[in-house]
Amino acid sequence: MTAAPQPARESALQELIDELPAGTVADHPATLQNYRQDWAHDPDAGTPLAVVRANSASDVQATVRWAARHRIPIVPRGAGTGLSGGFTAVDGGIVLSMEKMTDIVIDTATRTAVVEPGAINAEVKRAAAAHGLWYPPDPSSFEMCSIGGNLATNAGGLCCVKYGVTTDYVLGMDVVLADGTLVSLGGQRIKDTAGLSLVKLFVGSEGLLGIITKAILRLLPAQPPAATFVASFPDVESAANAVVAIGATQRPSMMELMDNYSINACEDLFQAGLDREAGALLIGQSDAPGAARRLEIEEMQRACDLAGAKESFCTDDPAEGEMFLHARRQAFQALEKRGTLLFEDVGVPIPQLPALIVGIEGISAAHGVEIAVVAHAGDGNTHPLVVHDGGDPESVRRARLAFDEVMALALSLGGTITGEHGVGRLKKGALPDQLGPDVLALTQRIKDALDPDGILNPGAVL
Repeated sequence: MTAAPQPARESALQELIDELPAGTVADHPATLQNYRQDWAHDPDAGTPLAVVRANSASDVQATVRWAARHRIPIVPRGAGTGLSGGFTAVDGGIVLSMEKMTDIVIDTATRTAVVEPGAINAEVKRAAAAHGLWYPPDPSSFEMCSIGGNLATNAGGLCCVKYGVTTDYVLGMDVVLADGTLVSLGGQRIKDTAGLSLVKLFVGSEGLLGIITKAILRLLPAQPPAATFVASFPDVESAANAVVAIGATQRPSMMELMDNYSINACEDLFQAGLDREAGALLIGQSDAPGAARRLEIEEMQRACDLAGAKESFCTDDPAEGEMFLHARRQAFQALEKRGTLLFEDVGVPIPQLPALIVGIEGISAAHGVEIAVVAHAGDGNTHPLVVHDGGDPESVRRARLAFDEVMALALSLGGTITGEHGVGRLKKGALPDQLGPDVLALTQRIKDALDPDGILNPGAVL
């Protein structure tokens, strides 16, 4: 993309201000600062020319058409909870915020939710629950993250081990393309094989191909109450072996892991009663119907005991189970109290989970940095968080080396550099190692076809 020079951009900005409803465009320095970074705190984030807080799809179209005319980059933004630097600002561009587009309509006849991108995941869940329905995708940040961001990164979460990820619940969407055209894809129907699977193309595309302005989400009947087991282990390898054993015969509705470092960080902040001496903690759930629920959770507990658990127990009390899950959901916030974080999101085939966790311990020791591990262990998706001193260049250097080595380790085990957070800007250097030249070239061809001027989220992913 050959961008317009800065003076021309500033001159053109008045044109955009005049086209959009009053108050939609903001360019005050304090506002620009607030929209520069997502939760990954990318140090290379730029300073945007302006922030557009869209109120409608029409506002999005007008902004994109204006940007296309002037060759000005656009970075779409949801709630700013991204963890890969995928939606941080670029110098002289527009941050197009969807935070005001929050409509949610539940259609009980089709069991769907028609949702604007700024709607918060938790609000969609609550709206569905009011009708006896359930929206399963369950990121740890569900109370803060937006549906648009979930779609852009194909977000996962705690219940993916049984219920799948965001793309499994997207039936349709409206997308504004790089020339301002709005296209409607899919609809309120379960089966549809007419034409290419374009809905799937846009889910997980991280704002590179178009800007989602509406989504049609599939809902399920309300989830049954869950039984929960909690098991503490002397080390993370034993816990990982238990995960492999459980996955061979059971289908838990949730299977989460915390290592000793993350356990203690959570205890420091929340005093949840977790075992500070445990090398690792596993939290698993079953939502099987009736008596099968208790039988299934007890079988998982036995697998933990056989794998070397120090202590284990199970409960049918949803409130007691939620107490432990609360600590797991808050792990990122607790660990931020320990230092600057580099957020990892690597995944491996389930049988390789023990090797991945042991390998991460070795990387931590080799570089002299703490790497806390929390994981959606049941589907092999781990979150090794590299804790370091962001104000110390040597600490930053060692942390970055460890970060890169964790990705390389996951790839060597047949895994992926990202299971749910996206590639963004922080992981793009490792993407060629996973995709290879042919797939990377194909990806670039798709990007070039849909965004020939490269105005959509430049610098992310590719």
